[in-house]
Parts: sequence; structure tokens; C-alpha cells
Amino acid sequence: MAKYSYEFKKKLVTEYLDGHGSYGVLAQRHGLSDKKSLRQWVAVYNKFGDDGLKRSRNRTVYSFEE
Repeated sequence: MAKYSYEFKKKLVTEYLDGHGSYGVLAQRHGLSDKKSLRQWVAVYNKFGDDGLKRSRNRTVYSFEE
């Protein structure tokens, strides 16, 4: 199971983008161990949108055929 839910990540990213605090302030307010995670979530959200915050559950299947 993921450590942080999609909803939690989305909430923090939205708060940051709406100007409700810096990475450090929001991380501390919501109990994150450091601001690095929030910084990564914002970058991924800006690049991929909502799908970037969702956990990927696709497993790659490799065949042994030549």
C-alpha cells in the first residue's frame, strides 16, 4: 500500500499551487517528514496532471520467446 493516498497528495499540491504556503510550511502542517516529497508531487503534477499522483499498478510482463 502506498504511504500517502492520491487524495492526500492532491490536497497538498492544490494548497501549494493556490499559494497557501511554501513547501516547508505545508509539509510541516500536514506531518510530512520533509518537503522533498511535496516538491516531487508538485513537479509530477505539473508534468502529468492527476495521473502523475496516482500509483501505477501496471506490471510489465516479459516473454521468454526469442
